[in-house]
Amino acid sequence: MPFFAAQHSLFRAYDIRGSRQHFTDDFVHALGYAFAHLYQVQQNSDNKKNIVVIGYDVRHDSDVIAHRLADILSECGLAVVQLGMITTPMMVFWAEQYQGHGIIVTASHSAKDILGVKWLVNHQSPSVEDIQALYQQVIQQQFTARSLDNSLLVNSGLSEYERQKTAETYLKVEQTYLSAEQVAAPYIDAIVQVFKALYTCDNQSLLTKLDLVVVIDCMHGATSHIAKQLFAHFCRHVIMLNDLPDGDFPTGNPDPTEPHRLKQLQQSVIYHHADIGIAFDGDGDRLMIVDNIGQVVTPDHLLYLLAKVTLSQRPAACTHSQSQSQPLPQILFDIKCSHHLPKLLAELGAEPIISKTGSSLMRQQMQNPTGHIVFAGELSGHFIFNDSRFIVYDDAMYAALRLLHWLAPATSNRFDTPINLAGLIHHLPDIVSTADHYLPLPASRLTDCSLVEQLTRLCVYLQQLIKATAAPSTLSADQVLSPCQRALCSCSIKSLPISIEQAKDLLPVGTKLSCIDGVRLDFAHGFGVLRQSNTSHNLTARFAGDSMADLQDIQAKFAALCRPFDKNLAAQIMAISPQ
Repeated sequence: MPFFAAQHSLFRAYDIRGSRQHFTDDFVHALGYAFAHLYQVQQNSDNKKNIVVIGYDVRHDSDVIAHRLADILSECGLAVVQLGMITTPMMVFWAEQYQGHGIIVTASHSAKDILGVKWLVNHQSPSVEDIQALYQQVIQQQFTARSLDNSLLVNSGLSEYERQKTAETYLKVEQTYLSAEQVAAPYIDAIVQVFKALYTCDNQSLLTKLDLVVVIDCMHGATSHIAKQLFAHFCRHVIMLNDLPDGDFPTGNPDPTEPHRLKQLQQSVIYHHADIGIAFDGDGDRLMIVDNIGQVVTPDHLLYLLAKVTLSQRPAACTHSQSQSQPLPQILFDIKCSHHLPKLLAELGAEPIISKTGSSLMRQQMQNPTGHIVFAGELSGHFIFNDSRFIVYDDAMYAALRLLHWLAPATSNRFDTPINLAGLIHHLPDIVSTADHYLPLPASRLTDCSLVEQLTRLCVYLQQLIKATAAPSTLSADQVLSPCQRALCSCSIKSLPISIEQAKDLLPVGTKLSCIDGVRLDFAHGFGVLRQSNTSHNLTARFAGDSMADLQDIQAKFAALCRPFDKNLAAQIMAISPQ
């Protein structure tokens, strides 16, 4: 078996993540040297030593892994700034203060027995290709010793010059340790400056504490050590839940998007007559909201509200240039979001852009200098502002504060009655939907196509069949698909006899098909999406309709589409309950 073959599954689409049993001493050791090589080749133009910031979340052993990585990086000649327990967005903030290099040992919202690592290189999150390249670098690190000797350096992947410099600096380890206060203070001050700029008129700051009752659930995650300090700076009444860092996560997985996960927060909002409830995930990059009557705000609606915040607070120069026939500001949303969202965003004066799922993929799109994306969000609770006010990252605490200040009166009297959040949601279109549901990934049988690929080809085939209205009432796939399409696939759709009537029932005229990330079908009164998860060996499915009947009809259509390939999957789709 190849070296570290068992760890290959840890290297996923966005980060390194998986069972703690795979984070062996040998693997962490090799990973440290792979990171050292990665950051060593990022040479500065002024030849100064590269600086890497390192932090960790609340999980058991995250701190041990972070310290080991820090030791290896510093032994290899890199300057290391140790941040201690921190959120992922705070790590990004600190990386931005130096050269954009950073590592955080975190498994985000995952269960307590999962460990993980996220990182930045030159201000950017790694691509899928970057992550696999790091794995290839790891498997070259076949270490057996526990000290930095020459044999380890020879196998480290460093050049002769790098090995020499590493040996010279081994006894000159350079690490800076920041206290919790030293880490938090600049981050908080930067956020304060954002809101001072937003609420300044005639050089007079209108920024005062908001007269809001705010309940915050930290879920025992990394926001526990800073959320109260940060929000108390802006709000008069802050009530904290589960704000003791605890890697055992005694109240459940630190994932606010899990069904029924916010019950305690909902009850607390009602009990305290609060204006809003706020929940963060384990590493502070996911946000969920409960309104003032204790109802969970769906991520679709929250995305719309935060997009509205962004557009309403754009600088005057931007709105003026827009009136001069400039491109519309763009709002990015992922493929799992509601069918109502594009229309709602267009009504705000924005161009809605659908995207593959994945906040790191969204950030990469936002960094395109020719683009006009001012805000991005996805169903999983990641929200990213790109209006030149703060870091371009999914910082849940910052997003919550932007929403709070928008809900408060935009007048010099900041103590007027705040906007009623439940009232705002009430005026948005009704939606009956399932959660983002995980289904076991079926094994492909006697085909070179995955189930999602088979489903994609079937939907394309059906749409082509509907267009072929002059053709006989029953056609085979070979008669409809082009020679190129037939050559690409040997799956079972080629032998499916489907009538035009059946095709029109499954995909009525006007149905929109998107295949950028799995299969998404938008119908007249709802939508459905089925895709392969990027972070686990599962399919993810979500269905939504304007009514319960619409939702059930869409689920039935997806079940019928999947039944020829996997009857069990079809049954599982029909069994998914609405939220």
